[in-house]
Amino acid sequence: MTITMAEKIKIILGRRDMTISELADELGTSRQNLSNKLSRDNFSIKELNAIAEAMNCNFEGGFRFKDTHDVI
Repeated sequence: MTITMAEKIKIILGRRDMTISELADELGTSRQNLSNKLSRDNFSIKELNAIAEAMNCNFEGGFRFKDTHDVI
């Protein structure tokens, strides 16, 4: 089972005992805007890096070749 990026963010929020409003404040956006992005599961890499930083995490997104294991 694959979980969405929005679900991962919500899990981390719970583990950090942080609300969506608090995360939105850290990101300089509104709660409504962040809630909409979470419901659409629509984030840019830049946004994911900012979210990770605000939640004291690292975001590690990329592609790995199956044959050579090179990471892009």
